[in-house]
Amino acid sequence: MARRHDFKTLRAVALLVTLAGVCVGQSSPARPCDPQTPLGPSHDLYCIDLIAAPGARGASGQVELSQPAGPFTVGVTPDGRSRYDLIGRVSGLAPGATYVAWVMTPTLDTIIKLGAVSRGIFLGRDIALNKFVVLVTAERNARARAPSERIVLRGQSPSTRLFPPDQLTFAAGGSATIVAHEHEGHDGWPMVPMPANLTMLPAEMALRPAVAPYRLPSDTLAPARPSERRRLANRDTLWLDASVVRGGFAFNGQQPGPLLEVTRGSEIVVVFANHLPDSTAIHWHGIRLDNHSDGVPGLTQPAIPPGGAFTYRIRFPDAGIYWYHAHVREDIQQDLGLYGNILVRAPPSDSVPPPSPVNREEVLLLDDVLVGDEGGPIPPGRESPTHALMGRFGNVFLVNGRRDYQLQVRRGEVVRFYLTNAMNARTLNLSFPGAQMKLVAADAGPFEAERPVESVVIAPAERYVVHVRFNRAGRVALVNKVQGLDHLFGRFFPEIDTLGVVHVAPGAVAPGYGRAFAVNKRDSVTTRELEPYVRFLTQAPAKTLVLTLATKNLPFVTERLMQLDSIFFQPVEWSGSMPMMNWAATGEQVRWILRDPETGRENMDIDWQFPRGAPVKLRLVNERRAFHGMQHPIHLHGQRFLVLAVNGVPVSSHAWKDTVLVPAGSTVDILFDTSNPGHWMLHCHIAEHLSAGMMMHLTVD
Repeated sequence: MARRHDFKTLRAVALLVTLAGVCVGQSSPARPCDPQTPLGPSHDLYCIDLIAAPGARGASGQVELSQPAGPFTVGVTPDGRSRYDLIGRVSGLAPGATYVAWVMTPTLDTIIKLGAVSRGIFLGRDIALNKFVVLVTAERNARARAPSERIVLRGQSPSTRLFPPDQLTFAAGGSATIVAHEHEGHDGWPMVPMPANLTMLPAEMALRPAVAPYRLPSDTLAPARPSERRRLANRDTLWLDASVVRGGFAFNGQQPGPLLEVTRGSEIVVVFANHLPDSTAIHWHGIRLDNHSDGVPGLTQPAIPPGGAFTYRIRFPDAGIYWYHAHVREDIQQDLGLYGNILVRAPPSDSVPPPSPVNREEVLLLDDVLVGDEGGPIPPGRESPTHALMGRFGNVFLVNGRRDYQLQVRRGEVVRFYLTNAMNARTLNLSFPGAQMKLVAADAGPFEAERPVESVVIAPAERYVVHVRFNRAGRVALVNKVQGLDHLFGRFFPEIDTLGVVHVAPGAVAPGYGRAFAVNKRDSVTTRELEPYVRFLTQAPAKTLVLTLATKNLPFVTERLMQLDSIFFQPVEWSGSMPMMNWAATGEQVRWILRDPETGRENMDIDWQFPRGAPVKLRLVNERRAFHGMQHPIHLHGQRFLVLAVNGVPVSSHAWKDTVLVPAGSTVDILFDTSNPGHWMLHCHIAEHLSAGMMMHLTVD
């Protein structure tokens, strides 16, 4: 009988091959410390060169900052510090001594012993320090508790290159006249809020967008109503409209739009009417529907003009949590409220085993809005998007359209949360401190096995399903904990945002599902479904896509500070820590790019065609040399895919997805199954990046 291999087994084999230094051939994925190539992961961000100390002539080495095992494409702790597995390789060590590897903070307040160097290799698991130094020392024996003075090799993490600007930059930043002369913005803009823990240079504070503000609807209009649940049966018709409400837009007068609940295998008709002042269309995100109803103007339908209508026919082949949103100027229309969730349930007669039991379910649609110091919203750009560099980060968090999300539960209760990130740009690191959480499903399906997690990294447009057990009475907050980056002073700082509160009553819940929660249930159906795709783990990608950008006519101070900052980029920009420069950069100055390196074609000039039913392995390369390296949540319409590897390291958990976060300087390999014919869009789901050109299309015949 042929031996069966699952993804976890193959990942372990791949790591052993890497550590042994064995070449697997052309299909072996590039790793960060391999010789640098334009289509590989960034050596500069994910590899440390070890330099020989004086007297250690001939010694050398490298340390790979490897993606740790986990379900996400970036590793972070619950408080937002980056996590890495260190893989060190050294050579040229003189015989006659025991060599030990260490990692420590630059201030030496934390020292971690990695262990003895064996056969030129040392490992460090789950290292989570914002800035750190790696040392290899010569010791009398491997039991040393602290590094001796006999340093042989040394190296610094890329983040230690984060230094305050030099005097020239301060001089430029101190002169507001340079900006006023070079970059006159439009009048009528309210001032964007400044984070309390950041300092901006005077020239940054003088920046304004060189476009007019988009005037928001009048406050005399009626406010939006809370979202309502609509259960729809097979062949039902939903009448949906987009209209203007106080402070924004709404579907059927609701923010978010109605929560649609349907059954897998059903099909509904949506008769949509546009009562907005602008053209629009609706995209049914993540659903493998018929191409003509995908909602992409210019590709699957014409834009729906003000006063116009369009009929969508939507089939639901997969159970899970999905969402719908405007697909014209998402930086305006989605941000002003045009989005809603879709919960697709398996039919009662389904033979698929149900997930672990829970006491209740909660569907949470997460958003943030940018509000000025006087309490009013900061408008988007009219002719072109503002915030085109990093995307629009809000400063007020919303859960299901509310600022004060509250949930009442009983002690021991297990809650299934369906999480959707509807934010323009912000990637979240969510947790429930004091409660137990495990990850159950992703965008388009369950994981092969449930797994405990301390936090959930969820990028714009991603969805995750988690089970949370509240086993202690009291107050439990839903928080976003990240590490911001102070570019002016070269430091990391913690940011904690409370999105909502769960109040846990002292009385025990009945029935209790504590025993079932303690078991990480395996999904045998998903495992069997993924078996035909195992062989693609070691195959070379059929296509490669480079993620980069081009800029023009940016203010001098922006160019100067961004060039200086380019010495280090975080894998993920967790917060809007450059608010003025980002706000003032418009889509007329910033063009985000998807490039086919084989043909040189970019964005909508790319024309890929694939046969139906033949899975395609695609490598996404987030270019480190870009003017501003930043993560991109890449979304593929109408198809589902598996995330195979990050920076050449196979991932350990698999589920069907339609959106993947590609960290700065990283490569991410995905495999999409091309089961759904039609013309499909692929784009970055940071709304301002999409509006600034970061989109392409492909055809499944």
